[in-house]
Amino acid sequence: MTDDKLAVLIDADNVPYKNVKEMLEEISRNGTPTIKRIYADWTKPTVSGWKNVLLENAITPIQQYSYTTGKNSSDSALIIDAMDILYSEKVNGFCIVSSDSDFTRLATRLREAGMTVIGFGEKKTPKPFISACDKFIYLEILNNPEELETIEEPENVTTKKNTKPKRKSEPLSKVDTRTIKLITESVNALADEDGWAFLGNLGSFIIKKKPDFDPRNFGFAKLLPLIKSIGKIEIDERETGVNNIRHIYVKVK
Repeated sequence: MTDDKLAVLIDADNVPYKNVKEMLEEISRNGTPTIKRIYADWTKPTVSGWKNVLLENAITPIQQYSYTTGKNSSDSALIIDAMDILYSEKVNGFCIVSSDSDFTRLATRLREAGMTVIGFGEKKTPKPFISACDKFIYLEILNNPEELETIEEPENVTTKKNTKPKRKSEPLSKVDTRTIKLITESVNALADEDGWAFLGNLGSFIIKKKPDFDPRNFGFAKLLPLIKSIGKIEIDERETGVNNIRHIYVKVK
């Protein structure tokens, strides 16, 4: 999907602006963001933080005045633009950035038209919107995308009193029984006659069942370290004979 042209539509009223750069980098891994628009009533002080990051990230602001108190008029503008872009046939997919369930029907409609829909939002995002997307990524995991490795100090080095040990940030979710069941059942569903499943197919298969599944939610950079932490799955690295490339297969114990 990396060659796909994507339309990025941001609901400024319902997402923070602090990790826009990381979000756009994540989007670039899924395709090329050819259209980038952000919707808000820019006369309100609540969205002033966005103004500083729009130019440096080439995001086009769309002004939508709030004609009625308590109503979010920018939602309607985003939905109308999304349908216009859909019928223009200029893109292959959409990235909807919002923590609002009002875009659930839009995501469903875009997928019905054959579009890939990737959602971005905070952990508080309602489940219906998450389920309506092909893939959903929590903005919180983009703050610290890389795992911090524990640095072991030599025994003869005295640690300064002011030095604080590095700690990993708390993961967004814990590896509970439901997560383990999701992974093991997915392995069995993809397994061959001997019970082995190719790891390269596992991640995308799980996302089809649970769009917000991401190893980073659990504090792991990749799927393999997450699987190793479970302790219920065998791992087999097989040589391909090409440029030292290995294929990894997994099997439920």
